[in-house]
Amino acid sequence: MVDIARPDLARKKRVRRAAYAVAGVTALLLITVGVSQLKPAAPGVDRATVWIDTVKQGPMVRQVRGTGTLVPEDTRWIPATTEGRVEQILLRPGAEVGPDTVILELSNAELQQSMVEAELQLRAAEAQLTNRRVELESQLLNQQAAAATIEAEYRQARLQAEADAELAKDGLTSALTMKISTSRANELENRSRIEQQRVKMFAEAIKSQIAVQQAEVDRLRNMYQLRRDQVANLRVRAGMTGVLQTVPVEVGARVAPGTNLARVADPGRLKAELRIAETQARDIQVGLVASVDTRNGVVPGRVMRVDPAAVNGTVTVDVALEGELPRGARPDLTVDGTVELERLANVVYVGRPAFGQEQSTVGIFKVAADGTAERVQVKLGRSSVNTIEIVEGLSPGDQVVLSDMSAWDAFDRVRLN
Repeated sequence: MVDIARPDLARKKRVRRAAYAVAGVTALLLITVGVSQLKPAAPGVDRATVWIDTVKQGPMVRQVRGTGTLVPEDTRWIPATTEGRVEQILLRPGAEVGPDTVILELSNAELQQSMVEAELQLRAAEAQLTNRRVELESQLLNQQAAAATIEAEYRQARLQAEADAELAKDGLTSALTMKISTSRANELENRSRIEQQRVKMFAEAIKSQIAVQQAEVDRLRNMYQLRRDQVANLRVRAGMTGVLQTVPVEVGARVAPGTNLARVADPGRLKAELRIAETQARDIQVGLVASVDTRNGVVPGRVMRVDPAAVNGTVTVDVALEGELPRGARPDLTVDGTVELERLANVVYVGRPAFGQEQSTVGIFKVAADGTAERVQVKLGRSSVNTIEIVEGLSPGDQVVLSDMSAWDAFDRVRLN
């Protein structure tokens, strides 16, 4: 047999092979493009481990919260008025006291000695004053007696001169005798006037001398009174009705003037000192409504003071309590306080997410109907303790994940199992 060449069959086979190759390459390209456009598989998140909330619309109360303590409105620190040694502590914190209740006793031998010396000096000065007054009054009496004698002589001489003048008219006595009598009367009149002036001047001098001596007596009396008060203050008294809060000294301790020895407070009048984060305290004003949770009851109150300075990132806010205190409320009790800033009438809001401050934009996972959650950008507005205003990005009825989702920052979509 002789083979017959068929060139058309070889050509058809080459065309067929080329077509198969093109089809295979095209299919491979289509598969590659399709796979590249597929979304990555969403990681699974246990639904029970996340907090999901629903966006709502309606009134929202803006509040800020802080912790603090109850402190008395009327508190009195009792300082030491002089140096001394703590001799005895009669009462301990928790005791009820009155204004004259003695809390502790101090001792100071030097002070007691100086009180005795001041008393002796006062008694000596008072004796000198009495003696000086007697001496001066005796001298004044002598002056007055001398003046009275001259006055009597003057009156007698004036009568004699009048009598001699009558006799001279009748020629019964000489004119010389009348002139002598008149001259003597005039002389005694001048002496009497001078003696009266001397008595008056001496009386004024007595007043000034007595005043000088009296001033010294008063000075020593004040010194003695000061020393006596200091000795009396060695018995430290409460000075007010209340409860003894603390006695920060021990028996045997030496204390200097001004050292706080005890603190007394009125437990019936308490206020709350709340520490609010400085980022939340800027809208707090005096007069705002507040409530204080003592863990044994909630007491209504009102802001009475806002500290102008922040300390360690917090601002101290004083709240006056307006309701009856629950049982167990006492100074230094730890409390939680809430201050109401304002009431918003109709806003879109949701619970506060784990991350995201007011007036900021954050990514929040929005829950879809198929059980997945996709990250959306949400613009936040004003905030409260547990809620925050939604300005943009969510609508009422949307469900969002408020838990910390930082572990899935690399994904924009998760699957809730």
